[in-house]
Amino acid sequence: MTTVRLPLFPLNSVLFPGLVLPLNVFEERYRAMMRELLKTPEDEPRRFAVVAIRDGHEVAPTAPGMPDPTAVPERGPTAGFGADPARAFHSVGCVADAATIRERSGGTFEVLATGTRRVRLLSVDATGPFLTAELEMLPEEPGDGSGALAEGVLRAFRQYQKRLAGARERSLSPGSELPDEPSVVSYLVAAAMMLDTPTKQRLLQAPDTASRLRDELRLLRSETAVIRHLPSLPAAELTRGPTSMN
Repeated sequence: MTTVRLPLFPLNSVLFPGLVLPLNVFEERYRAMMRELLKTPEDEPRRFAVVAIRDGHEVAPTAPGMPDPTAVPERGPTAGFGADPARAFHSVGCVADAATIRERSGGTFEVLATGTRRVRLLSVDATGPFLTAELEMLPEEPGDGSGALAEGVLRAFRQYQKRLAGARERSLSPGSELPDEPSVVSYLVAAAMMLDTPTKQRLLQAPDTASRLRDELRLLRSETAVIRHLPSLPAAELTRGPTSMN
C-alpha cells in the first residue's frame, strides 16, 4: 500500500483526475496551507488533497449571527467539521497539483490546480494550522469492456449535450474533440454532468473505469429522458464550474 501525507482541502464538491480546480482562498486555515505550499520549490509539485464534505461547512462562520447572535464563531483547522473531522468527509478524494498560487495584496490567494489521481483518506491530523491527512494512493483499473463502454458513454453524452442545449434554448459552444481513453472519458463525463455531490462521489470511488462508465451510461440515459420531457429545465455550463469560495 502506497501512502502519502498531504495538506487536506475539504470542499462541497468533488474533484476528478484531469479536471481543473480554481479556488478563491480567504480563510486563514487555507491561507496558511497556501503559504506552506509556496515554500515548495517551483520545479516540484505543490500538492494537496481535495475531499468532498459529508457533513459540516466548507466555510467556517466568521461572525456571530442567527440563530444565536451571541455565538462565538468557530476558528482553527477543524472549524465547521466537528470533533472528529475525518467523519465529516467522504473517504475517497483526489490529489490536486497547484499550477498557480497567487497571493493578493490583502493576503488572500487565487489558486489554479488540476486533479491528478484518486486517494483514500486513512486519517486526519488537526494539530497544525491546517488539516493534513494520511492518504492511500488508489490505482485506476480498467475493468472489463471499458473501451466499448467508453464509446457508448461518448455517444450518450453527445445526446445529453444536445438535449441540454435545447433545454437552454441555445446551442452549446463548440469545443475540442472529446477524448477516447476510457478513464479520461469516465472522469470528464462525471465532472460535466449535472449531478448532485453524492452521485459524483459515487462515480469517483467506483472500483474501476468500466464500473464508472456503466453507471454513467445509466445516468446519461435517465437524465436525457428527463430533459426531453422538461424542455425548460435550467442548466449550468457543462465543462466549467464556479470558483469555489474557501
